[in-house]
Amino acid sequence: MTPSSLDLALAVFCFGYPYVMAWYWSVGGLMFTWLRERRERPHDQPPVLFEYPPISVLVPCYNEARQVDETFAALDRVAYPDFEFIAIDDGSSDDTAARLDVLAARYPRMRVVRLARNGGKATAMNVGALAARHELLVCIDGDTLLDPHALTWLARRFGNDPGVGGITGNPRIRNRTSVVGRLQVGEFSSIVGLIKRAQSVYGLLFTASGAICAFRKRALQDAGWWSPHTLTDDVDVSWRMQMAGWRIAFEPKALAWILTPETLRGLWRQRLRWSEGGSAVALRAFPSLFRRSGWRMWPIWLNWLVSIAWAYATGAMLVAWCVNGLPSGRVLPLEGFGFIPGQAGMLLAIHYLLQALVAAFLDRRYEHGIMRAVFWVVWYPLAFWMLQASTAMVGFPRAIVRWRQGGRWTSPDRGFR
Repeated sequence: MTPSSLDLALAVFCFGYPYVMAWYWSVGGLMFTWLRERRERPHDQPPVLFEYPPISVLVPCYNEARQVDETFAALDRVAYPDFEFIAIDDGSSDDTAARLDVLAARYPRMRVVRLARNGGKATAMNVGALAARHELLVCIDGDTLLDPHALTWLARRFGNDPGVGGITGNPRIRNRTSVVGRLQVGEFSSIVGLIKRAQSVYGLLFTASGAICAFRKRALQDAGWWSPHTLTDDVDVSWRMQMAGWRIAFEPKALAWILTPETLRGLWRQRLRWSEGGSAVALRAFPSLFRRSGWRMWPIWLNWLVSIAWAYATGAMLVAWCVNGLPSGRVLPLEGFGFIPGQAGMLLAIHYLLQALVAAFLDRRYEHGIMRAVFWVVWYPLAFWMLQASTAMVGFPRAIVRWRQGGRWTSPDRGFR
């Protein structure tokens, strides 16, 4: 049977988009390393700065009683001369508030702000920013362990470029007792780190990481602070800050160790929230793209739109395979295309391998032993694309229906401890 032009276009799009993005990210990541990291000293040997601007570290907490002791113990070990850390208890229903009071008595740099009711992470961050004494704000999650030299690297990046309004750090996985946890080690090197390097080179970032990021107060003021009307406050504030004329940079040496879901249910819930929240931000931003301040976001917005189209096209191919092509494994009457790997599938797998090896090579200085974990790194691109497609198909219509929903917290899956 001769394939139609539509069949050919669908097949090329579904299999070609991951090819293109693998090369796009890999080339961008290599360029970033060549331009910025090649001659840099190791992350654990920061330079002596001409000036150490004071920093306020904001830690919003909701039902984090199990994590706060180690989080604030790590903050107290940070090697930076002038900083404070502020815990914002967002109406926790467990004994987080009591634990924070004990820790505040232990650490002189620590202050606690308590909210009577849970208002969501964005509200907690806004309250913490108002309470902060300093212009530079570093924001981490309640389960994040900050590297001792992270603040120095962030302060250096701000000092070197006054046009940078925000910086995203480099989160690393610290719980990896399950297959899901180990696969995410691959994600944060072969996908997340590579994407942020590439986007930094190409000019715009989709989001600063909520687990470790930093902002200037005046950049947040220009962006309108954190909005409570979003599921993903980090994506939302990143878009509005860049549309206000500020840049967001990636600082790979600002390390932070985080907990991630280690169950399929927990991972699905997390990524569905990310997808729904990211789609809501992109939909809300669309009218602003036609204003003078919004033109620079068109590349990121179009990339998001293509990724949504790819997710639905891939879903359509899967349905066609189940209905028509299951015996042969082929979706369309085209040689080499199918969900059972053929020529196209094998070529895509080789690209995944190359992308994973490039990412592991670039991240080897930040995570010792990453090359020994390359087995898990290699497999994650395939898992990533499957998860990306499924959460996009579910999250996009939810974003259309509930795009004004606020960000009330639920206790996330912290993995097996």
